[in-house]
Amino acid sequence: MSTLTHFDTTGQAHMVDVAAKPASHRIAVASGRIEMLPETLALIASGDAKKGDVLGIARIAGIQGAKRTSELIPLCHPIALTRVAVEFEVVLADALFPAHVTCRATAETVGPTGVEMEALTAVQVALLTIYDMCKAVDRGMAIQQVRLLEKHGGKSGSFVLG
Repeated sequence: MSTLTHFDTTGQAHMVDVAAKPASHRIAVASGRIEMLPETLALIASGDAKKGDVLGIARIAGIQGAKRTSELIPLCHPIALTRVAVEFEVVLADALFPAHVTCRATAETVGPTGVEMEALTAVQVALLTIYDMCKAVDRGMAIQQVRLLEKHGGKSGSFVLG
């Protein structure tokens, strides 16, 4: 197991120096879901929510969240994103989970540091936006399983959640 990179030799938090790292094409994909009452999901799917197009607004919020990651996470580098995509799947219910919306975000850049935090932030902000827009009818919604699915590029190579 490697050491935590956000601490120096004296244990003080610091921003990792990426100046000497070569630029490479980096991609990260994250996902998560928000569980809710079937009636809430029906409102989202129909587009009849009081505040408007929930998934459309959540998509824009997720993209904006990815772009602002370094403002939210203290030791993240501000990076030039070349692409952010946020997608949703509406699932009425299945054998494993109650009614939910799954969010999947992909972030890309060409640079010296990865985009995992940007993909994860996009998912969280998108799901929080769904919560905000639907809380008047369902305060019991729960954000679940936000995690990195895969990342590619950089010195450490690829990671794919198995």
